[in-house]
Amino acid sequence: MRIERAHLHRIRLRLKAPFRTSFGEERDRECLILSLKAEGLTGWGECAATAEPGYSYETVGTAWHILRDFFLPALFGAEIHSPEVWPERLRGYRGHLMARAAVEMALWDLWGKLEGRSFRELIEGERQRVPVGVSIGIQESPERMLEMVESFLSAGYRRVKLKIAPGADVQIVRLVRERHSDLALWVDANAAYTLEDRKVFQALDQLSLGLIEQPLAEDDLLGHRDLQSLLQTPVCLDESVHNAREASQALALNACRVINIKPARVGGYLEARAIEQLCRARQVPVWCGGMLETGIGRAANLALASRPGFVLPGDISASDRYYAEDIAQPLFELNPDSTIDAPKGPGLGVEVDEVALKKFTLAEEQILP
Repeated sequence: MRIERAHLHRIRLRLKAPFRTSFGEERDRECLILSLKAEGLTGWGECAATAEPGYSYETVGTAWHILRDFFLPALFGAEIHSPEVWPERLRGYRGHLMARAAVEMALWDLWGKLEGRSFRELIEGERQRVPVGVSIGIQESPERMLEMVESFLSAGYRRVKLKIAPGADVQIVRLVRERHSDLALWVDANAAYTLEDRKVFQALDQLSLGLIEQPLAEDDLLGHRDLQSLLQTPVCLDESVHNAREASQALALNACRVINIKPARVGGYLEARAIEQLCRARQVPVWCGGMLETGIGRAANLALASRPGFVLPGDISASDRYYAEDIAQPLFELNPDSTIDAPKGPGLGVEVDEVALKKFTLAEEQILP
C-alpha cells in the first residue's frame, strides 16, 4: 500500500475527575489523533504525549512538529509491505517515541483493514479477554482515597494501583490495606523518590503489595538495584525502560522483577512485543500500562495485552473510567471477572466518531506527500 495523505487532530477531552500524580494534576487530556489514508481506507493512531513535559520530554506540540516535518514525510513515497518496515524508515532519526508509536498504530489499523484481520491477530495475541485493573491518582485525604478504592471495587475491578508521592504514601496505603486485606494492591511513585527514602519503601514492604512501580529516577538503575535488594516486594520499572535493550540491562542488574510495558513509551507495538518476548523468555512478568488513552489507543493496548507474556492486570480500564464521552466506538466495558474483551473487528476494531472528534478538536492539519 501507499499512504496518500495524513491528517493530524489536536484534541482536548475533559476528565471525569482530576488525575494527580507526582508530576502534577491533569483536569483535561490533550493528545494527538492521526489518520492515514490508503486504498480508500483510513487507519487511526493516537499519540499519548501530554500538553506539558511531565511524564516525558515529548509534548503535544513537539509531537505535532516531529510528525508533520519528519516522520510523516518519511512515510510517503514508497510501497509499504508491512507495518514492520516502519522502524527502518526512521533509522536516521532519534527519540520521539510517542510520535513513532502513533504512526505505527495507524499503520497496524490500516493494514488490518486491508487484510480483513484484527490487530490482535496480527500481533499474535491469544486471549479473548484481558485482565485489567484501575489506577487511582493522589487524593486530597486518606479518607477520600479509601472512598475511591471502594467505588472501583464496587464497579468490579479486582486490582487497584495507588499513585504515591512524598507525604502521601505509607499512611494512605496502610489504611487501604487494613480495610481490604485481600485486595491485589500496587503503588506507583512515578520516580518521585531517591534511595535516601528507603525507609518509606521498607514500610510499604510490610503491606503485602503486588509491586512498587518506578520508585526512583528513570536513569537510576543502580539505585533501583540497591532498593530491590532491600525489599521482598517486586520493584517494577516504567519510565526507566524505553526499549528491549534497556529492559535487558535492567534485568541483568537485578534492578527490577517486573516491567510495565507502555507502547507509547517504547516507540510502538513492535518494540513492546520485543520487550514482552524478552521478559517471557526470562520468566519475568509484564503488564500493559496506560496513558489515559481514548478508545483508539485503548483498543490497541488491549490487543497487545492479549499476548501470553502479559500475565499481570494492565492499567487499561473500561472506557468510562476517565471520560464521559469518547471519540471511538464501541466503548469497552468491564466484565464481572475484571477483564475487558479484546477487540475483534478488522484493524484496531473501533470506529472513530468523526462528529465527536470534530467537537473536541483544537487544531487540525492535512499533510500531503
